[in-house]
Amino acid sequence: MRITQGTFSYLPELSDQQITAQVDYCLDKGWALAIEYTDDPHPRNTYWEMFGPPMFDLRDAAGVMRELANCRQTFPQHYIRMTAFDSSMGVESLVAAFIVNRPDKEPGFRLVRHEDAGRKIRYSIESYAVQAQPEGSRY
Repeated sequence: MRITQGTFSYLPELSDQQITAQVDYCLDKGWALAIEYTDDPHPRNTYWEMFGPPMFDLRDAAGVMRELANCRQTFPQHYIRMTAFDSSMGVESLVAAFIVNRPDKEPGFRLVRHEDAGRKIRYSIESYAVQAQPEGSRY
């Protein structure tokens, strides 16, 4: 199962050259970039761990790509995404987010059926990444 979250998620994986082009686009717009990572990309898990502070002061794609390389080296089997924030309206608004790294094996999700009172049937999504196995052996 391939996780599809954020911009470009239904396209083939972006190459580093394509990621650099997107970073240049974001920097040209004056957006600040940040790198985030997680091992549990549940659709409702919108708060991933940040890899360092947001890069408000960087205006060169090479610096952003160096930080991405450091994150990939530190967390090679995690999902890593690049996020861009626009502060032109006085608040930091997320304007773009795209996945730039995936684990070799993506755990996926399972659909859990719950039977409720009154013959109601409810469904929930459960991530295989949060099973009882310890981190690093979940996949």
